[in-house]
Amino acid sequence: MPEALKLAVSGTQAHDRLYLWPTLEAAGHTVHALNAGSLPESVNALAGCDGLISFVGDTLDAACLQSLAGCGIRLVVQRAAGTDNIDLDAARRLGLCVAHVPSYSPESVAEHAAALLLAVARHLPEAIHQVQHNNFKLDGLLGFSLHGKTVGIIGLGRIGQAFARIMLGFGCRVIAYSRSRVAMPEVERVPLDALWRQAHVISLHCPLTPETRYLVGPSCLHHCLPGLVLINTARGGVVNTAAVIEALDSGRLGAYGADVYENESCVFFRDCSACGYDDPLLARLLAHPRALVTPHQAFFTHEALREIALSVTASVNAFAHGVPGAGFLAP
Repeated sequence: MPEALKLAVSGTQAHDRLYLWPTLEAAGHTVHALNAGSLPESVNALAGCDGLISFVGDTLDAACLQSLAGCGIRLVVQRAAGTDNIDLDAARRLGLCVAHVPSYSPESVAEHAAALLLAVARHLPEAIHQVQHNNFKLDGLLGFSLHGKTVGIIGLGRIGQAFARIMLGFGCRVIAYSRSRVAMPEVERVPLDALWRQAHVISLHCPLTPETRYLVGPSCLHHCLPGLVLINTARGGVVNTAAVIEALDSGRLGAYGADVYENESCVFFRDCSACGYDDPLLARLLAHPRALVTPHQAFFTHEALREIALSVTASVNAFAHGVPGAGFLAP
C-alpha cells in the first residue's frame, strides 16, 4: 500500500476545496489548510506534515526550503505551471522533491487572453461604465476589428498554440516567436525584432526565466507599431510595468491587458478593499484609462481546477509510491 501523506496547502482559498481537497482525500491523504500569506512566515505550522502544496505567491527561496526541510517536509508540489518562485537548486541540495503541474486547460488561459484583447479593442470596460450611469452615447468607444490584423505571439507552447487557433478563427494573420519547435503551418515563425515591428497585437505566453525577465521593456516598445495592443497572461515579471505605463502615456502603446503583475504576490489573491495596498506602480497601472487588469484569473475555470487537482494528486501518489513522474523537477 502506498504511504498516506499529510499535506499542507499554502494560501488556501475557497476554490481549493472544490476539487483539490476532495481529490487528495479520495486518494487517502489528509489535508491541512494554511491561510493566504502564510509562507514563509508560518513555516513552523507545517510541523508534522509530509508535503506542501504551494502556489506562485509563495517565496520558496533557499532559506524557506531549509526551514521546510527542518520541519520534516519531503515534498513540494506547486499547483501551477510556473516555478520561478522556487529555488530548485536549493531543493536539490536539501533532497526535497519538487513537482509542478506541467499543463492544465491551456484553452482557459488562451480564452482569457482573447477576452482581454476583445475588451480593450472594443472599449468594453468604458461602455459598461457609461451605460451603468445612463450614458448611451458612443463618444470614446470607437474600436477596431481583429479581422485582417497581424497578431504576434511570444511563446508557442500549449497556451500559445491555443491562442493562435483562436486568432486564426478571427481571420488574423498570426506570427510567432518561440523556442518551441512545434509545427503550426498556419503560423509564421519570425525573429523577435520582426514580430515587434509587424504586429498590431502581441500576446505573451512565455515562461518567466532569467532570460525572459523584463523581455518587454523600453527598447522593444520603442520599435513596436504605434498603437500596439499588448496582452500578458504569462507572468508579471516578463513585463517592465513602468515602461508599459510610459508607452501608454506616449501613445506608442494603444492598450495593455494583463492578468498578471510583476509584484502581484503582495496584493493578488487578497481582498484589499478595506485595508488598501502600498504599491504606487500598481496604482498607476490600474488608474490608466487604456490599461485593463484582472486578478490572475485566467486559469480560474472548472476545467482547469479539475485538471490541477488531478495532476497534483498524481504527483503526490507518485511520491508515495516512490516513483516520481513527469511533473517532477527536483531532485
